[in-house]
Amino acid sequence: MPTAFCLVLTAFQPTGLTIGAMAVSGRRKSIAFFITLGACLVALAIALNVGWVLLNWREVAMLVFGIIFFLLIIVGVVLNTTFLIREIRRNEQHDAFINAVTHELKTPLASIRLYLETLKTRDIGEAQRREFYDVMLADSDRLLQTVEQVLRAGRSGHRGRRINPTIVDVGEMVRECVDLTRVRYNLSPESVSLAVLVNGDRPRVAADADELRAAVSNLLDNAIKYSGGDIHVAVEVATLDDKKVTVRVKDRGIGIPSAQLKRIFKRFYRVPGRVMARFKGTGLGLFIVRSVVEKHGGRVFAESEGPGHGSTFTIQLPRA
Repeated sequence: MPTAFCLVLTAFQPTGLTIGAMAVSGRRKSIAFFITLGACLVALAIALNVGWVLLNWREVAMLVFGIIFFLLIIVGVVLNTTFLIREIRRNEQHDAFINAVTHELKTPLASIRLYLETLKTRDIGEAQRREFYDVMLADSDRLLQTVEQVLRAGRSGHRGRRINPTIVDVGEMVRECVDLTRVRYNLSPESVSLAVLVNGDRPRVAADADELRAAVSNLLDNAIKYSGGDIHVAVEVATLDDKKVTVRVKDRGIGIPSAQLKRIFKRFYRVPGRVMARFKGTGLGLFIVRSVVEKHGGRVFAESEGPGHGSTFTIQLPRA
């Protein structure tokens, strides 16, 4: 059975990988071409301007106009090249997102189809049948989670969308998220610990409970996914003062380079590198977290001492 399953998964992968490699190679050539073109235009503009100045050095007024036009040409070339490179990078991120989502959708679908065909064509025992049902349910949950992630990212992108706030006890809400995460990943209480540090009243905020729960769950999923085999995630809910409630998720995972700490909250963005490439994802989780938190008047930020030293994500929300 595992051999057949691997064959099914392998059948889906080469085409996507080949297309992705071709797209990346083509865009790298485009970037090199336009950068070379921009450099040549700058060199030509400098040569023309210097030659013109040497030939007409007595014409002061024309010299001033020449300098102005020269600067305008340089600024135009630089802006054109900058916008072009940004657009190419944005398209690369979109392609990476499509490839990731395709993988996340095809893999559980292939698994479910394989087990259903086995149940239909073979006479298996009751114990193995129940095992197949459990695997298909897990794959269905994974498929549903991917679809919900994409839909939630689309809703979060609409800045004009209003929320329906209610009074939410952040401590209890985070506790529910932690309990659900332990069950989903079959983890012990020591693997994902929770501490609620309050001074006086309970940490309550005016928020959309479903969206806030999705943001916290995304942080927990990321902390577990990027922890590797040794999972130690510490979750803390605290009241900084009379105005703010803080939710902090700390892991001992692969860490984040300091230059990437702000970029990771962008839509479709994933940290480049071989280590990060081992972990599959759509690049939407942290974007959803930032969008939800900002709509509630709060802020979210990441901290890390670098690769191999884990990371800490902090959400700050105004108290009700």
